[in-house]
Amino acid sequence: MKTMLIVLITLTILGVAAIIIILNLNGSEASGERSIDEIREASLETEEMTTDLENGGFVRISFRVVADSKDGLEELEKRDFQMKNVIIKQLAQMNEDQFKSDLSTLEETIKLKLNEFMEEGTITDVYTISKVLQ
Repeated sequence: MKTMLIVLITLTILGVAAIIIILNLNGSEASGERSIDEIREASLETEEMTTDLENGGFVRISFRVVADSKDGLEELEKRDFQMKNVIIKQLAQMNEDQFKSDLSTLEETIKLKLNEFMEEGTITDVYTISKVLQ
């Protein structure tokens, strides 16, 4: 009886320790916290693009698009023509006032549209790294 009780207590302690270790290891990955090096390794900087806005103005802009993994980055590099198409179409629907005030909305829309194409990974962030409105 004493032996069985000792074995059950030992198994319980080992089980609790295993759960704590697993939650701590997966917790940092599940929370989405990545180092800046990991983000840079999984991101693609677009070339500077010049296109027109809805009301006739011109904009010169470039982005850094961040994928969730290296596989996602490789797929994004292959889909560069689709990425440029999405950016041009979104900018063509904006006027100068929208462009000045809704840059965050533009980034989110580009992210959502690109994720519609992605099969291997997903786009986690889109950052505007340069812009000039003419």
